[in-house]
Amino acid sequence: MARPQKLKLSEVLEEIDMSRAAFYRMRARGQAPRIHKLPNGQIRVSRADLDAWWAACEQQVA
Repeated sequence: MARPQKLKLSEVLEEIDMSRAAFYRMRARGQAPRIHKLPNGQIRVSRADLDAWWAACEQQVA
């Protein structure tokens, strides 16, 4: 099954096991994956941005 290229915020939060509040705190500090806001106000995160964010997190820990 192909992964969607744009993920809903709820899908991102489930994948990274984080609360919405914690995500927005990280975002305020510039430490969250880049988001894309749709005209209707919904938020999406591209799979490529999320994967790059995961890779950067792993490099910081290593």
